Amino acid sequence: MNISILAGVILAAISNIAGAEPLAGSQGDKRFPPTLPDSPKDPCTKAWKAYVAAGGHSAYAITPYSRVRDIFVICGSSLNAKTQAAAEEKAMASCVRTRDSYKGKINIGGVCEIAASK
Repeated sequence: MNISILAGVILAAISNIAGAEPLAGSQGDKRFPPTLPDSPKDPCTKAWKAYVAAGGHSAYAITPYSRVRDIFVICGSSLNAKTQAAAEEKAMASCVRTRDSYKGKINIGGVCEIAASK
C-alpha cells in the first residue's frame, strides 16, 4: 500500500474518533425533558438512568406528563442499538406495548413520544 494512502486512512480514522462524542453519560438529542417519578425505584426513573448510562445508540420514550394526579406516566427504552433510528423505533414499540397493556386499567396521559435519543 502506498505510504501516502495509508497516512490518509490513518488520519481519517483518527479525526473520526476525535470528533465523536462519547454516548455514555450523555442525554443525547433531548426533544423534551421527561418528567420522572420521584422514586428512584420507579421503572421509568430506572429506565432513564440506564438510557443516560448507555454507551451505544439508545432512546427513551415516555407519555407526556399531566399535572392531574390520577394520570400515570408510561415509558419505554432501547439501549445500545445498531443505529439511533433503530433505538427510537424499539423505544417507541416498548412504550406503546406497555401503554396498551394498561389500557382501561389506569388513566394514562397521552401517547408515547421520544423524549431523547443518541
